[in-house]
Amino acid sequence: MVSPATCSRSWSISEDSLKRYVQFASESCIQELLSASDSTRGIGINNGNDGWKVLTLENGVEISKRRSGNGSFHTFRSRWLLRSVSPQQFIAVANAIDAAKQWDSDLVEARYIKDLDDNLSIIRLKFGDNSKPLFRNREFIVYERRETMEDGTLVVAVASLPKEIAAGLQPKQNNAIRGLLLQSGWVVERLDGDSCMVTYVVQLDPAGWMPKCFVNRLNNKLVKIIENLKKLAQACPIDGDT
Repeated sequence: MVSPATCSRSWSISEDSLKRYVQFASESCIQELLSASDSTRGIGINNGNDGWKVLTLENGVEISKRRSGNGSFHTFRSRWLLRSVSPQQFIAVANAIDAAKQWDSDLVEARYIKDLDDNLSIIRLKFGDNSKPLFRNREFIVYERRETMEDGTLVVAVASLPKEIAAGLQPKQNNAIRGLLLQSGWVVERLDGDSCMVTYVVQLDPAGWMPKCFVNRLNNKLVKIIENLKKLAQACPIDGDT
């Protein structure tokens, strides 16, 4: 069972210290995302050495999972080949807020708490009473970092702040359960023409009294939102259009 999240302490840190911490933490998350994308491995091919197990492969969409060595929640990954969608189109909707809207429609609050840099922000996500069990009355305080790698690959890393830092930035409401987005994000790789390969990774701890097997089953569904994001991306104008 997942025990209730408690947050009896809060840390008040300077903006410079917060920025340094988030830059360090997000760099690790970015490297994990790039490793998960592994463009040298084809969709549906089990490496066997990287810990990922392919669960389903249908219509060019791979859903995989990786067990956590510390008994935590599984990490889930989807890999999609999106044709007629450019990286610039998709990256416009690859963000914490648009993803949360697809996770559950009862997202009652999604706002930027603080911008630490041009590509680095702190965001609060709050779900309401009518949400699915995984998100009901949950809130998440996350960072979002966006980077363009030297080869043009676009990466968006999103993960929760430590609960003490989050409490210092945004005190938890009495009726809310503060969950943890342990790691998540996108890797968007350009292919020939206006197409791209998208890798999406999610590992989420909703906190509260929920069996881990139930949480893992629901987490599996979260990585399937790329289909909805694709539709949003296709509605975005292609570079050069007016």
